[in-house]
Amino acid sequence: MKSLNILYAFLGGAIVGCSAALLFAPEKGEELRNRICKILRKNGIKISDAEVDALVAELSGEEV
Repeated sequence: MKSLNILYAFLGGAIVGCSAALLFAPEKGEELRNRICKILRKNGIKISDAEVDALVAELSGEEV
């Protein structure tokens, strides 16, 4: 059970890390948001455009 928790923590950290890396890459905002959605959906995470916007704002330090 503990190893499963470690796996979930690792995956969560990997997702946040990838998202942060994508946010700081020199891409247009709309392209970046579409790329984040595509990656998350590919990994089985259902997320709406509004949730991606909120995530981007949170990671970039902006208020929604």
